[in-house]
Formats: sequence, structure tokens, C-alpha cells
Amino acid sequence: MKATELESKRFDKALDEILDLFNNLENDAPIIDFGQDVLDNIARAKKKYGDKMVDEKINTVVREMLSWLELDDVKLDSEEEENEQDGES
Repeated sequence: MKATELESKRFDKALDEILDLFNNLENDAPIIDFGQDVLDNIARAKKKYGDKMVDEKINTVVREMLSWLELDDVKLDSEEEENEQDGES
């Protein structure tokens, strides 16, 4: 690929910017730390029944399990930030 000196410098600068953005990404920690056996079975189930069906089933089970817990008094960080922006405390 041919490029002028100016184009090459612009490309180098853009590449440096992309690498800088990549290096500053936050780690995406999982919400639930499933055991390897569970992850393997989820992969098998998705292969057999499809992603959508397995995701729906897991969400149904987890939603039901969480309904047993009293969680209405707990605010998430995002909810607290929304309340602060709306002028509530």
C-alpha cells in the first residue's frame, strides 16, 4: 500500500490513539462467577437448544430466585447517580 509521508503520519497518529484507547479500557468483570462445569453445560445447552432459549430459561430461573430476596431497599450505583442528577438524595 502506498502512502504519502503525511498520510503515513496521520495513520501512525490514529493507530497510537486506538492503542491508547484499548490500553485504557476497564476490565469487564462478570456479574456471576459461574463454575467451569456450569459454563460447560451452558455451552452444551446453547449448542443443542440455541442461545435465545437458554438465555431466557436462565433469566427465568435467576429472576425467580431473586424474587425470594428483599432487595427493594438496595440502590444500585447507577440509580443513586440518577437520583443525584434529578436533585433527589
